[in-house]
Amino acid sequence: MFYSPVRTNAAEVAQSEKLHLFRFVEDPEQVKIDIYETHGGYKAWKKALTSMKPAEIIDEIKKSGLRGRGGAGFPAGMKWSFIPKDSPKPRYLICNADESEPGTCKDRVLMERDPHAVIEGMAIAAFAIGCHRMFIYIRGEFNHSIDRMQAAVKEAYEKGHLGKNVYGSGYDLDMVVHSGGGAYICGEETALLNSLEGERGMSRIRPPFPAIEGLYACPTIVNNVETLASVPHVINHGADWYKTLGTEKSPGSKIFSLSGHVKQPGNYEVELGFNLKKLIYDPAYGGGIRGDKKVKGVIPGGSSTPFLTADMLDVSLDYESLAEAGSMLGSGAVIVFHEDTCIVWVILKLIHFYRHESCGKCTPCREGTGWLEQIIRRIEQGKGKPGDVELIEDVCGNILGRTICPLGDAAVMPIQSAIKNWRDEWQYHIDNKKCLVKTGFEFK
Repeated sequence: MFYSPVRTNAAEVAQSEKLHLFRFVEDPEQVKIDIYETHGGYKAWKKALTSMKPAEIIDEIKKSGLRGRGGAGFPAGMKWSFIPKDSPKPRYLICNADESEPGTCKDRVLMERDPHAVIEGMAIAAFAIGCHRMFIYIRGEFNHSIDRMQAAVKEAYEKGHLGKNVYGSGYDLDMVVHSGGGAYICGEETALLNSLEGERGMSRIRPPFPAIEGLYACPTIVNNVETLASVPHVINHGADWYKTLGTEKSPGSKIFSLSGHVKQPGNYEVELGFNLKKLIYDPAYGGGIRGDKKVKGVIPGGSSTPFLTADMLDVSLDYESLAEAGSMLGSGAVIVFHEDTCIVWVILKLIHFYRHESCGKCTPCREGTGWLEQIIRRIEQGKGKPGDVELIEDVCGNILGRTICPLGDAAVMPIQSAIKNWRDEWQYHIDNKKCLVKTGFEFK
């Protein structure tokens, strides 16, 4: 049986009375519906459908404080409540499984190892907003995730958890597994909607927001995989229980994808508010830095978030604490760089990615990311000129906040942060035509 080679702390989660998302992901039989039901699966869906009203479900999710786990951190229950109550149009629920943020691989684990948890969370959310057809949009390269979800959906239909007259309630619910276009931009919800409709993946101008006019111009809610997989646990145990996890403003648990120069990269479920330094160094988690070197910097929430320096690691992994530290929780992808990393080389890799993934709709992003790559590549290759750092800052300033979607902001925030924290290294590159440190890599 195939498994993704991703380390998890499932054994530790299984011993916890609170953590839940990874409780059964190391059980090779968890993908089967019979085993999922044995572990309490679909009880929350049956409870929600047969003994709760849609408004009660939304209120419970609101009360729990569950926030979107895709990056924005917007309260899930509040988002669901934006669906217009008097609209005669069909309503749609979409699970965003386009997991494209570099360093992020948490949603893939849930889809491949506990797919019915995703389906159950989607079903509850669909009923809460009055949806009868829901979609999961999976990144096109995730072939195994697609296969797993399709098999799980088939089982759910066969067992009566999806389809006509679910549980004899009179409620019909269908689910479609859709393979994405393989573009980073399709992780942005409105570009995802365009792609799902068969159009080119480009972000839409808002308003109107998807909750008013989304898929096929109908009311639509788009939530991340991890967000929806958390919903059954809130319904089963209650909002008050969920709020015992995490912090007051950032309740619940969160999966962090730890990668880079750590000894034990992997996905770790912890309560929000968990200490970043502990995640990196504790033997039960990251286990420290490879080669026992010193940390140079950390990206705490995916490649689009600002860096934290070595003296900023004693920080809580929650939305408010990281914002106060000058960064963001984002998708929860923690990327660690040790002392021998050339920061200019890292930024060149990142801007190359964002330039390639820009959809081209907005001029500042389409042109600006290309200019940034040219300038930064020139510096990295030892051809930098006096004033190049200031030119980069000027270009970044003309991209930030001037695009329809956040891709432009995502491209420039790590660059601005890298210049702010390691300006001397950029200047050394220009003055000495070489790296201040040896990376052990060569960019071509």
